[in-house]
Amino acid sequence: MSRRLLHAALFAAALCAVAAPRASAADVLVFAAASLKTALDDVARQWRAKTGTGPTVSYAASSTLARQILRGAPADIFVSANREWMDALERDGLIRRETRRDLLGNRLVLVAHGGGRAPIPIGELPARLDGGRLAMALVDAVPAGIYGRQALTALGIWDRVAPLVVQADNVRAALAFVARGEAPFGIVYATDAAASDRVSAVAALPAASHRPIVYPAALAAGRANRKAEAFYAHLFSEAARPLFERQGFTAVE
Repeated sequence: MSRRLLHAALFAAALCAVAAPRASAADVLVFAAASLKTALDDVARQWRAKTGTGPTVSYAASSTLARQILRGAPADIFVSANREWMDALERDGLIRRETRRDLLGNRLVLVAHGGGRAPIPIGELPARLDGGRLAMALVDAVPAGIYGRQALTALGIWDRVAPLVVQADNVRAALAFVARGEAPFGIVYATDAAASDRVSAVAALPAASHRPIVYPAALAAGRANRKAEAFYAHLFSEAARPLFERQGFTAVE
């Protein structure tokens, strides 16, 4: 073996030695939609303070997480930002159907770069863009992007703004485009807008213009984990509810 290959082999072995304990140390692995990050981090800290242990939470687009579970990723809990991706896992028998519940609701808003921006009529968006970019999550796969496209289509302005849309892997990435000033406007959840002081929510998209925004949650099938069951129950508890509502989520009764 050449010296270069030997060094590569030793480096790979070292990475495995470091990664393995971290993977085995996770008592509960939660896959959650990226838009939940701020609120769910608070809920996880609350649980850790109560029990001494906390979940490991992996955040990404619901589409990405669902596909990872479909390919065998070992999540204990999945929280999606729409029902369709949870439906896909249920059809394949990858969630415990009896545990599936709608956890939260949300709203869509138009955000602009910078704090303290004045509200604008949503119908003025094409003119306000003036050649600038509109940041959105992937409009064919990620829930926030799907909802956003539905809304802009219903409002009759999608065809005018579509050529200016820059698509991001998830809604938090779309928010970051606007926060950094790389796009003057973006379509995100109201809870994402509340998580950044570098953007302003300047218009609400009518709820009737898109499908209801619902976050279903479920325990994964084939994984007997009492700690996961306990944390899952905590997500729906009276103790956790204010932490979600503080970020702008609504509880689903």
